[in-house]
Amino acid sequence: MVAVIASAVRTAVATARRGSLIDVPTEVLARHILTAAIDRSGLAPELIDDVIFAESLYGGGAVARHAAVEAGILNAGGMALNRHCAGSLSSIAVAAGSIIAGMDRAIVAGGVHSSSFMPMLSWRTPGSDDYSDTRSPPTHPDEPEAPNNDMTITVGWSAAQAAGLSREEQDAWAFRSHQRAIAATDGGRLTEEIVPIRVQRRDGTEFDFAVDEHPRRDTSMERLGSLKVIHPEIEGFSITAGNSSGINDAAAALLVVDEAFARAEGLEIMARVRGWCSVGVPPRDTGTSVIRVLPKLLGRTGVAQADIAIWEINEAFASVPLATCRQLGIDEETVNVSGSGCSIGHPIAASGARMVTSLIYELRRRGGGLAVAAMCAGGGQAGSLMIEV
Repeated sequence: MVAVIASAVRTAVATARRGSLIDVPTEVLARHILTAAIDRSGLAPELIDDVIFAESLYGGGAVARHAAVEAGILNAGGMALNRHCAGSLSSIAVAAGSIIAGMDRAIVAGGVHSSSFMPMLSWRTPGSDDYSDTRSPPTHPDEPEAPNNDMTITVGWSAAQAAGLSREEQDAWAFRSHQRAIAATDGGRLTEEIVPIRVQRRDGTEFDFAVDEHPRRDTSMERLGSLKVIHPEIEGFSITAGNSSGINDAAAALLVVDEAFARAEGLEIMARVRGWCSVGVPPRDTGTSVIRVLPKLLGRTGVAQADIAIWEINEAFASVPLATCRQLGIDEETVNVSGSGCSIGHPIAASGARMVTSLIYELRRRGGGLAVAAMCAGGGQAGSLMIEV
């Protein structure tokens, strides 16, 4: 059995809490992208075996099953998967594994994330009945060197320190990310992968949201350099809002099927899933986890680093892909060719599927090849996935 991708779609990425998807609930995003992935492929919905959607920091439920029921796909189950930032990479991997094992033939896999609708949980203080502490679930035990509520330290700062990155180098990466995202948007390179979603404004008017709204056309090195660091009390701290990822809303989904099944059903084979893997590191070193996961992926697949045409290394912070390139000797020009978290944004549970979707369409424009998506994830871990077009 060979796992292939027969469709790949995403919504445009919105800025959370004030952007275009502020009043579009998570389950609506999920239903929209699930339906779009199936419609784009042309496969009959009753042939879908399962739906696997990553979701992060939601505290329960299964948005995949919710979306399937709303879409009328009652024959397919729904799985919620959480590997935080790397969740939707893992949803594709789980789907591919089930296909290769011969247990399923067609699975919609992806992720959905709405920071605009992210619920906060009430936590009871030990030894009391007080539930007044309202916060999101922690990714790991809280420690002085690895606070569980501050990714600027465990991710951004850890990567910057590991590679000895300056503030200017990180700002320059973020600036280039915005430039690349805007160039990709203006050049129409992202149009095919984005499925518009009809949105109703609060005044009752409607519009089709179809263009990533997070990239900043007015940014510059001067503007980025003027931003204050997030922790001025830490000597040398270099992480700012400008060289960090955005807080965003979006969804992305791919139809993963068995190759023989795809040919029998007349589906387009857009890409093959070549491999995947994850790693764990101490939570304080989360920002360096991609440096660990990529050699593991290449070793497991038997592919040479030089044979990878393009990479998506999520810009949770600019320091992460920059440190990874420096430590592993990856050509920076081949990484995040159309922008990433600093510019397009980082809708946490959807980012991995967004990245793989973008890689598929970019490889198709280039005539094929191998590509890798990788990203660190909360709690000291990383996920990765390799595809071939």
